[in-house]
Amino acid sequence: MALAIATFLFITLLSTTKTLAFDSCPSNEQLSVIPIYGKCSPFNTPKPTSWENTLINMASKDPQRLSYLSSLVAQKPNSAPIASGQQVFNIGNYVVRAKIGTPGQLMFMVLDTSSDTAWVPCSGCTGCTSSVFTPNISSTYGSMGCSVPECTQVKGQSCPAAGAPGACFFNQSYGGASSFYATLSRDSLRLGADVIPNYSFGCISAVSGSSIPPQGLLGLGRGSMSLLSQSMSLYSGVFSYCLPSFKSYYFSGSLKLGPLGQPKNIRTTPLLKNPHRPSLYYVNLTGISVGRVLVPIAPELLAFDPNTGAGTIIDSGTVITRFVQPIYNAIRDEFRNQVKGPFTSLGAFDTCFASTNEAVAPAIILHFTGMDLVLPMENSLIHSSASPLACLAMAAAPTNVNSVLNVIANLQQQNLRILFDTANSRLGIARELCN
Repeated sequence: MALAIATFLFITLLSTTKTLAFDSCPSNEQLSVIPIYGKCSPFNTPKPTSWENTLINMASKDPQRLSYLSSLVAQKPNSAPIASGQQVFNIGNYVVRAKIGTPGQLMFMVLDTSSDTAWVPCSGCTGCTSSVFTPNISSTYGSMGCSVPECTQVKGQSCPAAGAPGACFFNQSYGGASSFYATLSRDSLRLGADVIPNYSFGCISAVSGSSIPPQGLLGLGRGSMSLLSQSMSLYSGVFSYCLPSFKSYYFSGSLKLGPLGQPKNIRTTPLLKNPHRPSLYYVNLTGISVGRVLVPIAPELLAFDPNTGAGTIIDSGTVITRFVQPIYNAIRDEFRNQVKGPFTSLGAFDTCFASTNEAVAPAIILHFTGMDLVLPMENSLIHSSASPLACLAMAAAPTNVNSVLNVIANLQQQNLRILFDTANSRLGIARELCN
């Protein structure tokens, strides 16, 4: 009898655990990182039937993202640090819950480590397609005038002269096909249990095109208008995230703000600063190994150069890691040499092979100053369910005049805790199951 009761309780516990894991979403007080295609995403995205096709579609937008990042680092030193007049964003691979205003209005904003400013669609917005923020019902909302210092940093601002009376309006284009018109504003921003008063952001009143994240963007860059800069007294310039796999339909990752609760034993590498584009997180990538072979790469292809923007950044908005063409070719050729063929292509991936050969696929190791990152196989290969293929999940950066930037992207960051400590100019990486 006792055994029967114990068995019943065990089965009930399993059933309850499964229900909690698969049917519930994190509460509003939890600072979760939600995959755009996950069950808890607010954007009515159906569960993908083919993850590799979803990933291929997401990765197809990377060249625009890379061109945007390259255009940023090619700007002159006196460029405004807040936002470029020409930006390209995907719909957003990961979103976070934020509440704006008093009382707080819930928005799901794209997490972006290479942008500084925040912006949301506001009531009355022409062309907006999702939930909007309503300034009129917030007791703490206020628009910002042309006389505030922040207005001079906004690209596309329409003030007739610095310090002129009136609200600070600005217009920005996205990819040539999308643009928005906004008012520089202030209001309370709630993230989890924390409230940041007088947070500066763009209140969008008109949108054209379809490439703008529907509920806005939260900039986690290093510039003067970023979340870190506006909350320095609260978070001391420290945050970390753990990005769940795109296949984690039922689960979310996490965003931790501030030094409390961050991992103590974590390998780190120095963060480098580029005065031409202070929002980007540069690291010193010194080499790349494929298995036991250190790939021969000319040092100048990896060198950090703030004048040209060359070097390597960590970015949450690019899907697959991209290296400048000579570096990628060297990695690919050594990988092919160890796996053997035949090889075929699939979307952005040019090194696909029979998944039966996966057992001999070598690990990709990224060598940073003071730290080596051995990519787990799930972070370096994708699989096709339509055919028994595995593909090297990296690609070459687009070839253009500014193609000098290497980008460590979110697919290679999944199920890792990535720590950004700007106070101590370091970036840390530790293994963690983000689901």
